[in-house]
Amino acid sequence: MGQTTSTAAQPPTSCPVKHDAAPAQCPVPHTSPSASAASTSAPAKCPIDHKAPPAAASERTAECPMGHGGAELNPRNQMPTLSQAPAAHQNVALPTEREESSIPRDEGARWEYPSPQQFYNALVRKGWETPEEHVETMVQIHNWLNEQAWLEILKWERKEHPTEQPQLARFRGRPGELSPKARFWLFAGWLLPTRFNTEPPFDRHDWIVKRRTGEEVRYVIDYYSAPPEPDGSPVFALDVRPALDSVGSIRQRLAAATEDVWASLREQESRSANARDS
Repeated sequence: MGQTTSTAAQPPTSCPVKHDAAPAQCPVPHTSPSASAASTSAPAKCPIDHKAPPAAASERTAECPMGHGGAELNPRNQMPTLSQAPAAHQNVALPTEREESSIPRDEGARWEYPSPQQFYNALVRKGWETPEEHVETMVQIHNWLNEQAWLEILKWERKEHPTEQPQLARFRGRPGELSPKARFWLFAGWLLPTRFNTEPPFDRHDWIVKRRTGEEVRYVIDYYSAPPEPDGSPVFALDVRPALDSVGSIRQRLAAATEDVWASLREQESRSANARDS
């Protein structure tokens, strides 16, 4: 969820998120003819096509296709129970196997991701037209982004409790609802468009993390798209930080911001010393 650090892929030049961590690699191969032809000409974006039918286009917002709120949720993945049966007019058979994540749900289980068939059914239910042959790739990206978000949360948690293993108690998608930080950086981009990012995040999640002590901490995750790689590979950046809703989280954020300032000053001093020596 000061300015915090979180990355999930090669960062955009103008994205407000600090990107000094090692970039994570997208798990989806982008060298096959079927994928590269379309990728090289299109900018990186959320892997879900958010073009709604014409009558409802003005009312739609970019979001994860899997609903994370409402009734009849599966407690193992916090998603509506979706059929594994093929959708009407579906022409391509999609896998029905679910992948288990690396994210602990409790002491004895981990969260599960939807199968490609369930993912496609969610797209159909929301009225989003998506080529069936791309669904498995979209599921890979969806799952990978969640794994990267969890890794960023672990970085925060291990600063406070190095030996403990936190759990993801629950989460909520908040599409179209900008966080205060995202609003701030959009305003900065409006003032200085050549220096700051001018695009809003394509999605937002709030994750509630449970510590061993029973304490629950809310994390805010903003998902950004970035310009693609030269080969057309999509690039994403995640801004993950504790929400400013408790004294402990405020202290964490202040400590991280102070650490970033000192690291920047040390880097400048090192450059100056090297310049004098040369």
